[in-house]
Amino acid sequence: DQSDDLRDADTVGYSIVGDAAEHEWASDPKIRDVIAGLAVDIEWDALVSSLSGGQRRRVALAKLLVGEWDLIALDEPTNHLDVEGIAWLADHLRRRWAASAGGLLLITHDRWLLDEVCTTTWEVHDGIVEPFEGGYAAYVLQRVERDRQAAAAEAKRQNLMRKELAWLRRGAPARTSKPKFRIDAANQLINDVPPPRNTIELTKMATARLGKDVVDLLDVSVSFGERSVLKDVTWRIGPGERSGVLGANGAGKSTLLSLIAGTLEPTGGRVKHGKTVRVGVLDQQFSQLHEIEGDRVRDVLAREKTLVEVEGKELTPAQLLERLGFLRAHLSARVGELSGGQRRRLQLLLVLLSEPNVMILDEPSNDIDVDMLAAMEDLLDSWPGTLIVVSHDRYLLERVTDQQYAILDGSLRHVPGGVEEYLRLRQNVSSAAPQKAVSGPANDPSAAAEGEGLSGAELRAARKEVASIERRMQKVGAQIEETHQRMAAHDQADLEGLQKLSRAVQDLEDESASLEDRWLELSEAID
Repeated sequence: DQSDDLRDADTVGYSIVGDAAEHEWASDPKIRDVIAGLAVDIEWDALVSSLSGGQRRRVALAKLLVGEWDLIALDEPTNHLDVEGIAWLADHLRRRWAASAGGLLLITHDRWLLDEVCTTTWEVHDGIVEPFEGGYAAYVLQRVERDRQAAAAEAKRQNLMRKELAWLRRGAPARTSKPKFRIDAANQLINDVPPPRNTIELTKMATARLGKDVVDLLDVSVSFGERSVLKDVTWRIGPGERSGVLGANGAGKSTLLSLIAGTLEPTGGRVKHGKTVRVGVLDQQFSQLHEIEGDRVRDVLAREKTLVEVEGKELTPAQLLERLGFLRAHLSARVGELSGGQRRRLQLLLVLLSEPNVMILDEPSNDIDVDMLAAMEDLLDSWPGTLIVVSHDRYLLERVTDQQYAILDGSLRHVPGGVEEYLRLRQNVSSAAPQKAVSGPANDPSAAAEGEGLSGAELRAARKEVASIERRMQKVGAQIEETHQRMAAHDQADLEGLQKLSRAVQDLEDESASLEDRWLELSEAID
């Protein structure tokens, strides 16, 4: 489950393999695979008490997975795992049992993981459990059809109700009283109106005007004591860009976000913010809520002067929060008494009400259920500002961003192929480095792919990457055209300005060429 039974006084090694001799567990390829996938970067002799929350979580998961079980139940196993760790977990769960053996019960908000490993999905709602065949994508299709059928049945029921009500209003027939069963049936129709489920609705907030200069990181380096986190990073973030940031745990993603937000000064280099930039940050620590823990939600929202227009109606923040799934009773609760998901919704609302034009989301999917994630993505689809997202939820990352960057060995690298390209780069780095756990060709997905062509999972991933590249190519093409128009309209005597625009065009054309090469490579593999 989401807690663990580890003992602080035990070492990492003892917690995972117990008192088994090294030659016993080291000769077992399954145990080596689990350790390499989850704990290779954790000191084997370190005490559990010295671990971070994320490290402790991974050790607990490794302890579970090295055992022999007929049934495994996992409650939010992706918490504290990075994208690479989640990819490993999906692969491990697919390979763990033979086709007719073993069982997995998985609770997760990670929709990519659901699609990768699950053959049946259960939705728990309104006190019932409803089964669907397949993973998340199949579940969505079936739920849409279920809701369509329910809407048709409800329309028919409403029509019956109108007829019964009209009959009741006409009064008793001349020769007899109304049959009691007709009255009972009408009352049942009236009373049987199902209560609406708490639908989550988000709307595009007004944003302050954003100029052409947003945030420029120029040869930026960050060190903490002797430890270098970022080295000579240059990144020019433009208006309306939607970028995802990938990297292993501890690679420097949060450090990069702090530089962009202006809350951290670089050790070397310079960070330049545009004059009109207003940054809103959704962080993992709920920093917006720290000073209001003892306040009631209703009082917090009453201090917000903004009115939000939704479907032609002006709503107060309190009314909007209700539409985000809060019950009226929750509005009277103190902020410190809210659940993690409720706190995340309140935090998101406060960030949006601050009307930023640059929004930074650091692991926004934490503590959020699937319906809320879909609503958040719907909002972000139409949000017009600049968006920077760090998330281990690759479904969300691929949905709301147009391009991805990866932090590798302290450097920032554009990855046109998105998550799949990042995972390949990480795999290349891992295979080039000395390994603590021995791995052979059987554990190398790329080797299998070379010998047998793309597997079903690899084919799906390739198609997703192609779609992502096509979206990015379209956007880059539009940016090239726009820059050409700016050059034509620019003062021809301003040589420095023209050179800057020319360099921008060259950079975009280089990126377009790189995208096209990758697109062709993937298309050939798919065909």
